Amino acid sequence: MKLLSTILLIGMLTCSVFAGMAENNSYVFEEKGEAFFVLSDMEYTASLLINSDDSPSVTRAFGDLQEDIYRVTGRKPELKYDEVSTAKYAVIAGTLGQSKLIDDLVNRGHIDKQELEGKWEKFIIKTVENPLPGIENALVIAGSDRRGTVFGIYDVSEKIGVSPWYYWADVPIKKKNQIYIKPGTYTDGEPVVKYRGIFINDEAPALRNWAIENFGGLNHKFYSTVYELLLRSKANFLWPAMWLPSMFYVDDPLNPKVADEYGIVISTTHHEPMMRAHNEWNHFYGGEWNYETNKENLREFWREGVERIGDYETFVTVGMRGDGDLAMTDETATELLETIIADQREIIADVTGKPASETPQLWAIYKEVQDYWDQGMRVDDDILILLCNDNWGNVSLLPKEHELDHKAGFGMYYHFNYVGAPVSYRWHNVTQIERVWEQMKITYDFGVKELWLVNVGDIKPMEFPISFFLDFAWNPEAIQAGDLPNYYINWAERKFGDTHKHDIAELIALYTKYNARRTHEMLSPETYSIENYREADRIINDFRLLLERSKEIYEQMPETHKSAFYQLVLSPIEMSSNLNELYVTAAKNRLYALQGRASTNIYVDKVRDLFFKDDELTRQFHEDLEDGKWNHMMSQNRIGYTSWNHPRANIMPAVSYIHIPNKPKLGFEVEYGSEAVWAGFSIEGEPTFSDSFSEFDPYNQQEYYVDIFNMGEGRLIYSVEAKNDWINLSGTGGSIEFDERVYVSIDWEKVPDGNPVGEIMIKGAGQEHQVKIPVRNELPKASGFVENNGVVSIGAANFTNKFDSEELCWTVVPNLGRESSSIIVEPFNSPTQTLSENSPMVEYEFTVFDAGEITVEAYLSPTQDFKKQGGLKFAISINDEKPQIINMNEGEIVPDYKYADWWMQSVGNQIKIKTSRHHINEPGKQTLKLWVVDTGIVFQKFVIDAGGLRESYLGPPESKYIGR
Repeated sequence: MKLLSTILLIGMLTCSVFAGMAENNSYVFEEKGEAFFVLSDMEYTASLLINSDDSPSVTRAFGDLQEDIYRVTGRKPELKYDEVSTAKYAVIAGTLGQSKLIDDLVNRGHIDKQELEGKWEKFIIKTVENPLPGIENALVIAGSDRRGTVFGIYDVSEKIGVSPWYYWADVPIKKKNQIYIKPGTYTDGEPVVKYRGIFINDEAPALRNWAIENFGGLNHKFYSTVYELLLRSKANFLWPAMWLPSMFYVDDPLNPKVADEYGIVISTTHHEPMMRAHNEWNHFYGGEWNYETNKENLREFWREGVERIGDYETFVTVGMRGDGDLAMTDETATELLETIIADQREIIADVTGKPASETPQLWAIYKEVQDYWDQGMRVDDDILILLCNDNWGNVSLLPKEHELDHKAGFGMYYHFNYVGAPVSYRWHNVTQIERVWEQMKITYDFGVKELWLVNVGDIKPMEFPISFFLDFAWNPEAIQAGDLPNYYINWAERKFGDTHKHDIAELIALYTKYNARRTHEMLSPETYSIENYREADRIINDFRLLLERSKEIYEQMPETHKSAFYQLVLSPIEMSSNLNELYVTAAKNRLYALQGRASTNIYVDKVRDLFFKDDELTRQFHEDLEDGKWNHMMSQNRIGYTSWNHPRANIMPAVSYIHIPNKPKLGFEVEYGSEAVWAGFSIEGEPTFSDSFSEFDPYNQQEYYVDIFNMGEGRLIYSVEAKNDWINLSGTGGSIEFDERVYVSIDWEKVPDGNPVGEIMIKGAGQEHQVKIPVRNELPKASGFVENNGVVSIGAANFTNKFDSEELCWTVVPNLGRESSSIIVEPFNSPTQTLSENSPMVEYEFTVFDAGEITVEAYLSPTQDFKKQGGLKFAISINDEKPQIINMNEGEIVPDYKYADWWMQSVGNQIKIKTSRHHINEPGKQTLKLWVVDTGIVFQKFVIDAGGLRESYLGPPESKYIGR
């Protein structure tokens, strides 16, 4: 597999004006250098010093560091509170203004107060000689606030070898005999996005049953593992689990208390105002969830929600949606919603005894609530506006420039998991980080920097995209498009070491790409084409290659690493591979039944075996992995969806048995034949039926197959004979019980001039059939991407030339999209362009064999009209014709935010296809030109239909290129 090296190269083809992330040079070493600080070696283990009056979140995290050093070295350092004794080496941690130790170091000139004072969640890690009387050398971890200190502490933990995922994915601790710190000052600066967090959602049956079995429920013991994961990932915000019957404050009153002790900001979801789980309403109150008819009960309900948050650091959600996460009313009742929010703020002020503006609040613009925003409703300046995507990873709305003066700022609610139309996706990771990068970079460029929140379902198995989302949120400027391949490599190295990091990076990059093409729950036997472009077989082979490679690496892994590798790499590949093969096998069963193949019934058994293998893989994950630690985690149903909601049980795809004659009978199918022919249907005694392959040409040097199959019982003896010496066959016959594939190609040194038509003869069971082999030799000179039987397919990143402007630049996003890489235009927040000869443009050279009409299909990521300016536009032209402006969002109207067919199709397929029609005056080399009108569009590929396009899910594979 060569993808990673390819996309690393492609990643270099980006705008030079955008700086990439710097190498992550660690300050931790296993070999001692000059003046290095000794954290732990065979002679010394540094003491840990902290003030007991610092924040509980800091003292607790410092205790974790003590344990982490022990996990890594086997030596537990002494942890001292409020005590400065003689020590050669000491780690001192504390928060500016809260820690006497840190303030003393400031007064002594060892820490510059200006570097921390007034900063948000900033930490400094610094080596200091003779910092305090009696201490010769210190490693100081100082924070601007409590979380800044905690993040600094956990930064040391990760650098010495304890992954944030040591518990949640069993990532092995990197054992070290010696740990040294290189002299210097280290910091990650302030986070660019102020609040960064996750939403645990749709948590039944998987996470809920797992938590019950391991912790007794969704209580503070369970949530402590989540809080720690967030802090080790430098996150600070949580929407807790809310699916029936989850109730964060009721399930365990210690849940919010412990969250505050850790330093996690708790809020409630887009449809749970005033810090109350919606399930509490029915549990305690009942009655109508209607502010017009049940106002007093709702006000009392909300008051109690605000009362119980006390002094905890929280974000109060305001507003109101309907009962059960639905719309509040059939119409957009702006006046009613404004009244509700005003009354809620009155409750907040009354309960807290201070102006409502002093309590952090957010209003979520989710689904139909966007109608309120679109119709002009606005809220007080101190309420954060939480924008949302369309639940499928496509940002729906972004603020206009004049709206950015909203004091509380804007946030974005994103999804890796969703229950709803067109079909829920909950089972496995189907998220490409490249799409997350592109959509959240747009979000960032449009000024949304106050809160980034992502729906992660059960947390597992979303470990990889969670890591990326939170890392990216810390500093979106630090990861540019060209850095994305290295993100995979660095992540793999941090989890598994240096040996296999490139292979693991490629495995993750590819399996997430393949899964993102279509979610597991939306797969069906109809998804991929069995007959065109060998699409279904390519899908299965792609997964099989990943599975073979991941198993090889698994066997080479140390025992300590196998569990994490299985969870993060092998298991998602194996489960996804099996599920895709299940549906393709079911599709073959259906097709072969129609063709009358004797092998039809064998495919029933194959489908059944794959279906039960899915269950066995789940059992292995639940029972064999880590002695059952992760039981229930993969229990979400995924096979047999018939609506948006999950089925009651996994349902095997329908299969068909057929009756077959009691003696052999010849059948065959020609790949890319002139028409669908199954010769076994011919009547004995009638003239033989001739079929024809599509044309062979010297540029593409095609190799087509003919499937020979038995339509009866017993063994079919068949032969395939070439009637011309320039026709090559991979086989000339044999004895088969079911099927055999013979490949046909051309010996181009022997083929005569002109456009000859050869023949092959297929014989068996008393029948014989002629199949024509047409060759086209008389062709124009080819350059660029070359037509193959009426089709040219071009990956958007494989342009021949590109032309930027001073303001705009074409950028390749490596690995983004369903097949290869994609291109975008940066910066995203640029205004609409007026076309001119100097407009940014990319060119693609291609060759067609005939003049005439063609259609260009542009394959685009399913981006929403987030600018709300009438749709995102681009332009296409062929050669020197006038560019045709195309609106990728034309006609995309969703009244009252009800799901539309166009939307369900685009998010289900993860693609939009927009067409333009053109005329080719002369055959030969042509130039397709793509022009910038609007930024924010992702171009994945272009398909030029010159009359030969066949139906498939992904479209035809990329055409052969001549001249590069």
